[in-house]
Amino acid sequence: MSTTKGMLTLDQLTQKVANSEIETVIVAFTDLYGRYMGKRFDATFFIDNTVRDGTHACNYLLTVDMEMIVIEGYQFSNWEKGYGDFHLVPDMSTLRQLSWQETTALIICDVQDTATHSLVGQVPRSILRMQIDRAAELGYSVMAASELEYYLFENTYRELAEQGHHILKPAGWYIEDYHIFQGTRCENFHGACRKALNSSGVPVENSKGEAGVGQHELNIQYSDILGMADRHTIFKQCLKEVADQQNLSVTFMAKYVEDQSGSSCHIHLSLWQNGNNIFPGDSDLSGVKCSPEFKWFLGGWMKYISELMVFYAPTVNSYKRFQAESWAPTKIAWSYDNRTTGFRIVGHGQSLRIECRIPGADCNPYLVFAAALASGLDGIQNQINPPEMYLGDGYSADHLPSMPSNLGEAIQLLEKSDFARKTFGSEIIDHYLHFFKTELKLYNKAVTDWEKKRYFEQI
Repeated sequence: MSTTKGMLTLDQLTQKVANSEIETVIVAFTDLYGRYMGKRFDATFFIDNTVRDGTHACNYLLTVDMEMIVIEGYQFSNWEKGYGDFHLVPDMSTLRQLSWQETTALIICDVQDTATHSLVGQVPRSILRMQIDRAAELGYSVMAASELEYYLFENTYRELAEQGHHILKPAGWYIEDYHIFQGTRCENFHGACRKALNSSGVPVENSKGEAGVGQHELNIQYSDILGMADRHTIFKQCLKEVADQQNLSVTFMAKYVEDQSGSSCHIHLSLWQNGNNIFPGDSDLSGVKCSPEFKWFLGGWMKYISELMVFYAPTVNSYKRFQAESWAPTKIAWSYDNRTTGFRIVGHGQSLRIECRIPGADCNPYLVFAAALASGLDGIQNQINPPEMYLGDGYSADHLPSMPSNLGEAIQLLEKSDFARKTFGSEIIDHYLHFFKTELKLYNKAVTDWEKKRYFEQI
């Protein structure tokens, strides 16, 4: 029996289908951007056929841009190869009922090659699975959490698209960080989202106002790292769809406007063995009581953060969030319970964990978790020590290493990274390099409103 509310076994699904409680099953995976792609199946057909056989989808889904335009130059799939299929294999542990959609269930798939039945390495969930397997070989399981921030607007998505996203009306008119009264005005939306997530296998902790006008955060409970990445993608899908149902909109852009706080995705990681967090221990790291594994995991994570920055900050917009005194970090440093550094150590004893404050809400959680885990595990294997803990205002510390300042710089760092190619394989890294270079190329040839405002008359 499934113990988390909303999660389903095959027997439970079969019973709900027989009772007409579920009529549709969404069979999906996430693309490079972290969006769900897939099909809606008749529930009876899913039980009788798809559970056993899976389904197929065109492999061009790993080579299109955000507008679903085919991008040439990928080796994985192209016109010469005919854009064939790959195999979507349902992961039955992810089957759940979606309470915000009528009579609908969702299942997340692993993506396999149709000939070899091996995981397609370019798929974000596959990349994370490979690092989880590596951790397991070393005797570790991994627990994780992600904290997503977003802005809520009174416009609908269609209205915004039709008027070019120019006239945005935030659902609020003053900063509401922890502010209960202002938060109450948006409770119809957030209450519906908390209820929907709780009833759909994504247990919720809380929601609160954040540091921007109309900005909010809704936190879900931590879990094993793969389950957390799955919950993260369902979270985003839920909030967008509930907003759409209520004639509202939300954005997970890292920085939607220059004079408001960016939206982050703080991630938390810890390693476990035999049901216990192995990060606490008797070693003293600048006053933090920890294990050697904690120290080395932190050291590895920090060492490779810049080389893998594209996985934490995947868009041109991502880098506009990294501003001093904005609650987003600008320096690669660590401290205990200090929100001005990129790495913040929180908790003690069995709750001791590493929080990375660098990813924005636009990140793909599978890629972020894979990059973090790969870096930390390398730190343990090679006993990489972190730098000294930083005390004080990280924004004003000019001697600390800065993060890449834009997507182009981050792409160059990935391209030169021996660690990335050794860890993930050149075939996968080259695929993602083409993906990120395409994003940058499309931006570089666009004419923005800023340019028109600045140059139209004055130049």
